[in-house]
Amino acid sequence: MSPPYSAYMGRFAPSPSGPLHIGSLVTALASYLDARANRGQWLLRMEDIDPPREQAGAAQQIINSLISHGLIWDGDIFWQSQRSAAYDTYLQQLLDNNLAYYCNCSRRQLAPKQGLHIGACRHPGSPGSSAIRLRTPNETIHFEDRIQGSQNRAQADIGDPVLKRKDGLYAYQLAVVVDDAEQGITDIVRGVDLLDATAWQIHLQNTLGLPPVRYCHIPVIVGSDGHKLSKQSFAPALDDSRATDNLRSALHYLQQSPPPDTLTDSTALLTWATAHWRPQDIPASRHIDAV
Repeated sequence: MSPPYSAYMGRFAPSPSGPLHIGSLVTALASYLDARANRGQWLLRMEDIDPPREQAGAAQQIINSLISHGLIWDGDIFWQSQRSAAYDTYLQQLLDNNLAYYCNCSRRQLAPKQGLHIGACRHPGSPGSSAIRLRTPNETIHFEDRIQGSQNRAQADIGDPVLKRKDGLYAYQLAVVVDDAEQGITDIVRGVDLLDATAWQIHLQNTLGLPPVRYCHIPVIVGSDGHKLSKQSFAPALDDSRATDNLRSALHYLQQSPPPDTLTDSTALLTWATAHWRPQDIPASRHIDAV
């Protein structure tokens, strides 16, 4: 089914908590190829709203790696750290309409519900000293994922997500929805580890009257310990001097046709991969073992 949009707008949105690794390259490449194959734009957003988790110099390392691999974005880089006014505007709208609430519940208090906040807050807070949570509906949210298929999430499965933390930092769920709308994003290609968060984001889009988005969640790469390769698990950084080898590895993980051996330049390799892009060949699984 064709998307109800006049043009494709995709994006890659890393957090600067460390340099890119093969797992993040797979995601970047998939989103890039999907955008280019659909004659769309591909934007770069730096999700730098969590300073305690960020690594000095990581943002520039990410930018350098993308350039080295020929993954060149359209337009200017979008920095979430410059977006606080927009986030506050939407937060106030939600609070004014009783669609969000202040909450002082701790993780220990939510443990009996597997960490989920469901229903009336037993520990309400006040401005300046509390987190702000989104009220989720007591109903099932349905959406279709291009890779993972039909999805249903009930309130009991997702709970009420935090939109702004007690320490004053904006949460991912709010920032990603607001910024996707601001940038006119029509299609999101990202790791399946974010699949469960999609129901929250769809509900927030609907609540704020923002445009819908098509989703495509690809498997994540896991190490020998069974955990997702990530900056937090000290996955080795990409060697930018081996860009074409890295891109070939990423295409292999995505189960795409291998480019001809004669293509030794990243730009030529990406052009070939765009022309032969087949997202339907990506496995509908939660993970792929690293090799």
